[in-house]
Amino acid sequence: MPEVLEILALACTGLYAGYMVAFMSGVMPALKEVDDASFTLVMRAVNRKVPGPLFLLLFLGSLALPVASFFVAPDGRASGDTTLMGVAAGCALVGHLITSGGNVPLNNALESSKGRGDERGARTAFEGRWSALHALRTLFAAAAVGLVAVAVTG
Repeated sequence: MPEVLEILALACTGLYAGYMVAFMSGVMPALKEVDDASFTLVMRAVNRKVPGPLFLLLFLGSLALPVASFFVAPDGRASGDTTLMGVAAGCALVGHLITSGGNVPLNNALESSKGRGDERGARTAFEGRWSALHALRTLFAAAAVGLVAVAVTG
């Protein structure tokens, strides 16, 4: 059972980090090239669709599975590998705190600005801060998957 948790932790953190990197490296740069109304329209739609079942599974699993793997260590796991799994879980937690305390409130503010006729202002209030927070949570997601990989293979 512990080995299965480790494999699931690696898969889940890897998929989640990949999603974050793809968004940072593809979606947001593409949206930089569109007008304000298109940007806000797309981001509002994305913000409504992203918290679907698959994303929530990855989002929650990228934290829960490293935590579970930390506490349910396989026989023979070196203490350093257990520590790495704990640090990975800590990185995932920091990323989740950034998401819930930073990105989600910005998503909600963007949604609530709908229909006010100031798409430029809505974009300005959202894009820079959201992208900076996203880059930071992506860094923590990448660190988490790297640490899990080292812990699992170590």
